[in-house]
Amino acid sequence: MARILVVEDEEPIRELLRFNLSREGHQVEEAADGLAALAAAQTQPPDLIILDVMLPGQDGLAVCRQLRAQEATTHIPVIMLTARAEELDKVLGLEMGADDYVTKPFSPRELAARVKACLRRHTAPAVPPAEVELHAGPLVLQPDCHQAWLRGEALDLTPKEFELLKTLMENRGRVLKRDVLLDRVWGYDQALDTRTVDVHIRYLRQKIEADPANPQLIETVRGVGYRFRGGQP
Repeated sequence: MARILVVEDEEPIRELLRFNLSREGHQVEEAADGLAALAAAQTQPPDLIILDVMLPGQDGLAVCRQLRAQEATTHIPVIMLTARAEELDKVLGLEMGADDYVTKPFSPRELAARVKACLRRHTAPAVPPAEVELHAGPLVLQPDCHQAWLRGEALDLTPKEFELLKTLMENRGRVLKRDVLLDRVWGYDQALDTRTVDVHIRYLRQKIEADPANPQLIETVRGVGYRFRGGQP
């Protein structure tokens, strides 16, 4: 059982979320706007936050940015809800630090799977064995300190971008299907939305490739997935 804060201004949707999450055994708390959500999260940080993008006053993107900026809430997993399917909305949410997004109208089964995956990732046992530093020319990834460097300069990677790059580098030369990456990096039991992988790959390329339109490190294998070639960026 987890404590989940649902931030949604539409009462029928809050009721739907409360019903389905409670049925899964979770304790559900609610907030109807951004300010109430921030106050609730600060007072007693929940295990996970489901955050609507379109909120009165502060929108969900601003709320997510503030959650990530505050020490008490920076590590709380956030799943964003958006009524629009535009890729830009999803990308902005990911850039603000959201762990995942769900487009309305959503399937309760899909939402439950995403909640389960988020909670599993954030409650996994810590203290793993020391991991080997990964190299690809001037690109260096240090798993133990969760940092990547390009030509001696630290890369500003989101947690998912780091895990995606690490997974690709660990499997250098192998083609990894989108659903495999989705499972390893996001922890989904099934491929719910492989476009999530494509969005992160595009942003990762912008940070590590000399020419993102002509990538030399992360190769797209059409109709299959991606392969890390490990050449010079």
